[in-house]
Amino acid sequence: MNYELKIKVNAKLKIKTALLFFFVGCAFSFAQKEYDLKENMGYYDAAARASDAYIEERCKLDVYYPKDTSRVATVVWFHGGGLEGGEKHIPEGLLEKGVAVVTVNYRMHPKVKHPVYIEDAAAAVAWTFKNIEKYNGDPKKIFVTGHSAGGYLASMIGLDTSYLAKYDIDANDIAGLVPLSGHTITHFTIRKEMGIEGTRPIVDKYAPIFHVRKDAPPFLLITGNRELELLGRYEEVAYFYRMLKVVEHPDVELMELDGYGHNMVYPAIPLLLNFVNKTAKVE
Repeated sequence: MNYELKIKVNAKLKIKTALLFFFVGCAFSFAQKEYDLKENMGYYDAAARASDAYIEERCKLDVYYPKDTSRVATVVWFHGGGLEGGEKHIPEGLLEKGVAVVTVNYRMHPKVKHPVYIEDAAAAVAWTFKNIEKYNGDPKKIFVTGHSAGGYLASMIGLDTSYLAKYDIDANDIAGLVPLSGHTITHFTIRKEMGIEGTRPIVDKYAPIFHVRKDAPPFLLITGNRELELLGRYEEVAYFYRMLKVVEHPDVELMELDGYGHNMVYPAIPLLLNFVNKTAKVE
């Protein structure tokens, strides 16, 4: 069995298992919990918010959490939109699933340029580490994820340790990274800011694959079908997967969702939750 076929076969088996776990869990584990939602909390300090109107406008997050359960896993969700659009939201599949969800807005092109949106993502994750216990979360069980541009941001702050180090947080303390169809090369909007054509792939310090390392947090990589995805997206993620394997990263999986293109959040959420539940149990 060749390498690509093996990935697809293994992914299909794991997807079926995850979906079964997800729906059984929905029926029994989460039905009785009550949840609360705190909205539009600034994740920069008061001085930063006062000094920059765009920070005050955009750099806010919501926290959705179970009210009567403590030390739960937390999913930090970054929206997609090419680093140029989009709004914080909680994917429907993450509601009432026994986890806390932190959903984040960040500043966007063209009002800012790189690496500002990466810095915002790091500030939001740092806020989560420092505050999630107030919302029944466990700082040892923080998972960072997002779709498309959001997946790119998740990978960048999880692999380039400098962004979180600014807040005295070790990126390796992230419990897991789950980019959904996120760039692993330099993002096309950053290439545009550099005057580089979108069809010219670049790997520099703004590419997650540039920072591949053995000691990174566990990874679950999910894309749509390679024939339906954005240009080259599956292939660059597959190469990222292979490079993590080459450096002997101990915990990385790649799943390709047949039948889905770039808009593959809905079927990916049960896989994300299965990964969270499985990984959070390992201490």
